[in-house]
Parts: sequence; structure tokens; C-alpha cells
Amino acid sequence: MDALFRDDAYAQRCTATVVSVDERGIRLDRTVFYPTGGGQPGDSGALRFGGGEIRITDTVKGDGGPDDVIHVPEAGATPPAPGTEVEAVIDWERRHRHMRMHTALHLLCAVVPGSVTGGQIGADKSRLDFNVPAESLDKDAIAAAVNALITADTPVGTRWITDEEMAAAPELVRTMSVKPPTGSGRVRLLDVEGVDLQPCGGTHVARTGEIGGIEVTKIENKGKQNRRVVIALKD
Repeated sequence: MDALFRDDAYAQRCTATVVSVDERGIRLDRTVFYPTGGGQPGDSGALRFGGGEIRITDTVKGDGGPDDVIHVPEAGATPPAPGTEVEAVIDWERRHRHMRMHTALHLLCAVVPGSVTGGQIGADKSRLDFNVPAESLDKDAIAAAVNALITADTPVGTRWITDEEMAAAPELVRTMSVKPPTGSGRVRLLDVEGVDLQPCGGTHVARTGEIGGIEVTKIENKGKQNRRVVIALKD
């Protein structure tokens, strides 16, 4: 399967052919739909074919590796048969908010010291959990630092390194709860130029300025040294 979202996060639609259909959903030969992973929700949208369409309510990973993407149709929908040509269209507004949020969390990760113990991305709010003492975190100071990085409008890009290079650079991994996928020979890095560099397979904006302003809505105590920082987009 050709994972178009991995090379072009701004691709909103593509033509594709149905490869298979089973109880889990629909597999295509290529897709712009991002599957749930790394704290980022799977895309929703539609498959259009033969003058009609079905809604896709979620996108998940199958068991056949990182490029095994399953499109989950809404309950009761009749999926197109294998061999059918479709147009796959994502809910762009929702995806774009996920892209802005995901990149904002990388900036948050750069601002807050300490290992990340968990995280979740949403269209309305997102969060990262940090292994840090409570007194080290100030809501207003964190928001100001992240917003300064956003205002700087820094380029955001991706690059690949080999599994061996990843193994030789463990300091690149900030997240304790999610290990970078290895075994395929290479690992994808997100590079916020001069700000943050770490393994990530998610979708992101091209420059930090595209995020817009954020606010830190709350900081929660989730354990002895586990602090949850919750952010929201200002718009």
C-alpha cells in the first residue's frame, strides 16, 4: 500500500483501487488516510465511487506492517467490492487541526524538560505527560515559550535514518511510552529546525507559524512526578 500521507500531509484526496474488504474494513492500494498511531487519531472522511459514497469513520493499522491501513466504514454501509476504483477524501478540517496540534506538542516537548510518559492528540485539546516535579512547571511560562516558537515560523520537515543510526542515538527518543518502529530498515524523524528532532510517523504542518496561538489550559498531577500538560488551539 502506498502511504501518501507519509510524504505529503497536505494531500486531501487520491484515486485508489479497493484491494480487499473484511470485517475490519477496507484496504486500498494507496491512501491519504492516516491510521491511528503515536497518539494521533485516525482520519475520517469518505470513499466515493460509482456515483455514490460511503463514510469512513476511522482509520486503523492492520497486522501487516506500518503500511497496512484499514478504512473503517460507518455501521451498515455496503463497501465497494475489491477491484473498484474509488476517490478517497479525508475530512480536511479535522486532519489539519490534528496536524497543528501534533506539531504544537513537539514544541511543548522542546519547552518542558524531562521524559514524555504519554500523550494524546485531539482536534479540540491535546496533552503530554512529563516525568518532572510539579514545581518545575508554570502554565503561563510554558504557553509563552511555545507561542514564541510558533511566532518564529520555523520550518518543519522530515528525514529518515537507518535502524542502526537510531540505535546509536537513543537520546533522540523523548517518549518513554512509545518506542520508534524499527525492523523495516529505517526510522522517520520529525525535524523542527533547531528546536526539536525525534522519531515520529504523524502528520505535521510545514512551518510552526501555521499552528496559530495555543494556550495551556491546565497542568494536572498524575502521579509522584508525572505531570499532564493540556493545550488547546486559540481558534
